Amino acid sequence: MPKYVIEREIPGAGKLTAEQLKAISQTSCGVLNKLGPSIQWKHSYVTGDKIYCVYIAPNEEMVREHASQGGFPANRISEVVEIIDPTTAE
Repeated sequence: MPKYVIEREIPGAGKLTAEQLKAISQTSCGVLNKLGPSIQWKHSYVTGDKIYCVYIAPNEEMVREHASQGGFPANRISEVVEIIDPTTAE
């Protein structure tokens, strides 16, 4: 199944409180439950003004539907074509 990185522009994301991040996570999980098991949220990286999320989904349209139903921006959706790490150098 394809993996996607979603870039969400959220001004001040890095200053969100633990409570706010929990609420965002709960909203996301609620939408995922409605959409079914074919879309999965792996994890997210919170930076100054953006959140980068990693999802597994059958297609980009389902990722966009998740964003739409959750009220989240999805400014850029990029399909992961390969994963490398330090072991790639071996």
